[in-house]
Amino acid sequence: MIRLTKIFHFEMAHAIHGYQGACKNIHGHSYELHVTLGTIEIQKAYILMPGFIIDFKQIKNLVNTAIIEKFDHSLILSTAYLSDHPTNNIHDNLIIWEVEPSAENILIYMQDVLNSKLPSDIKLIQIKLFETKDSFAEWIADD
Repeated sequence: MIRLTKIFHFEMAHAIHGYQGACKNIHGHSYELHVTLGTIEIQKAYILMPGFIIDFKQIKNLVNTAIIEKFDHSLILSTAYLSDHPTNNIHDNLIIWEVEPSAENILIYMQDVLNSKLPSDIKLIQIKLFETKDSFAEWIADD
């Protein structure tokens, strides 16, 4: 299998309702997202012209449209958080989720969206989401 990875950066804020640490408050991260795609079938021969399984530009456009443009400079809060903090419901950049916007739940959302947008011959292999430079969560496709 051939794998390609494209790296993206975006800024986003969130709060985790019910958490007892500092992350219970609205705070932001400079996220780094690694999206790895691969071929559905094992590649045993050279790839015909133009020699790509998928163009990096196509990956960039797909992820930017489906993920980055939606999340960059946004605030994600859960309905539970907003029920306890109703004054936060006034932000223009607010995205409301039924679940907590943890790194794990963000990954689940991203894999669902990306899987629905990929060409049929390309498979989402892995997504790695860094919240800080040394802390990340990852989703890996089942084989």
